[in-house]
Amino acid sequence: MRHVFLTKALKWIKEFLENRKQTVVVEGHKSSYQWVKSGVPQGTVLGPILFVLYINDLLSSINYSKGFSFADDTKLIGAINGLEDVEILQEDLNTVIEWSKNNNMELHENKFEVVSYPLNESKIMRELPFYSETVQYSTPGGVIITPQNTVRDLGVYISGDRKWRTQIDKTAEAAKKMAAWVLSAFHDRSVNVMLTLYKSMVRSRLEYCCPVWNPTHIGEIQRLENVQRSFTRRIQGCKELTYWERLKKLNLMSLQRRRERYCIVHVWKILNDLAPNDIGICFQQNMRLGIKAEIPAINKKSQMSVRADYDRTFRIRAAQLFNILPANLRSIKKLDSFKIELGKVLEQYPDTPPVPGYTTTNDNSY
Repeated sequence: MRHVFLTKALKWIKEFLENRKQTVVVEGHKSSYQWVKSGVPQGTVLGPILFVLYINDLLSSINYSKGFSFADDTKLIGAINGLEDVEILQEDLNTVIEWSKNNNMELHENKFEVVSYPLNESKIMRELPFYSETVQYSTPGGVIITPQNTVRDLGVYISGDRKWRTQIDKTAEAAKKMAAWVLSAFHDRSVNVMLTLYKSMVRSRLEYCCPVWNPTHIGEIQRLENVQRSFTRRIQGCKELTYWERLKKLNLMSLQRRRERYCIVHVWKILNDLAPNDIGICFQQNMRLGIKAEIPAINKKSQMSVRADYDRTFRIRAAQLFNILPANLRSIKKLDSFKIELGKVLEQYPDTPPVPGYTTTNDNSY
């Protein structure tokens, strides 16, 4: 049924494009109408839909690696255990490029990027003559794709060292710049105005995709928290209060607490089929303990850096947070009800995020 639908849709697209004329207006001068035989109308809702249909079979052309696409952003992922695996991934890359040529869609090969996640971080290993052959790829046109330390993927900076330092630094810097602009452009320091501006223009930048890169190091947590700490100090009636006191007065959660709430809600959505379970979280039902997310064990023979990263991943941390909720809360089936009850539970715990010069009784993690 799906194949029939796509076939009819592609046939309609072809007829639509073959019978479409377009004109261009530049500085008030309008060109004559010309037949348009390829491409999609830009600036319309229809354009992205046509493009997604157009590239629908792109990933079905690869044979070995895993492929993912979001709009016009496509990536190939493969485990490299030797030169043979490099050749296989290179073959899939060539296949994607060949598909694009056969379908009259040119790829910008100079924008191709590759990031490698080595399990063995030994400097000696990286300096061996053959090491570069395991991380370097090329296009049929001769463009060499060398590994990057950090790449930007759908607005998130990912690094080959499996750390989120770059993402957190850039997030904090972007939020600080926006906060400075807001404070210079608006002179009203009343609570309602300031909180509205902060939530819509500053905090939104601090929380984009945050369950993915949720920091665990105190310094990184403080860097993000300092943006909110500095902004709230400028709100009327809050200058003389400590940060923890300001959070209570303004009825705000710390950014750390909000990130953990996002993680918990996402696990609940996976459980109730409201979000894709693309990380393979499994759940088990217990008569006494209720529904719990399974925490998969890691191989104890793994090197320490891998084990530490494993403990910090969303799959592990979010599952642990979900499991410590009361059993009756985990069993709620409606999203709005779950969020309300989750908020009531979180209110029972002091929200005292790490701040330089202040000592907490715990790490503020729920």
